[in-house]
Amino acid sequence: MSAAKPLMRGLLTNQIKRNLAISGVLCVLTFTGYKYGVEKPRQQRYADFYKNYDAEKEFERMRNLGLFQSCQPDEE
Repeated sequence: MSAAKPLMRGLLTNQIKRNLAISGVLCVLTFTGYKYGVEKPRQQRYADFYKNYDAEKEFERMRNLGLFQSCQPDEE
C-alpha cells in the first residue's frame, strides 16, 4: 500500500480562501460583541447620567468647594 500524494496544485489559493472566510467570521463576531458588550451599555450609562444631570447645581457645588479662581465660594 502506497501513501497518497499530497495535493500541491492550488494549495496556497485554498489556504487563502479558508483564512479569509475565518477572518471574516471573526470580524463579524468581534464587531457584534463590541457593539452589544461595550458600546450599547456605554451609551445607556451616558443617557442615564444626563437624564437627571443639573449643570447649575453642579456648578454651585464646585464653586462652593473653591475649585474656580474667578468665583468666590459662599461664606458660611
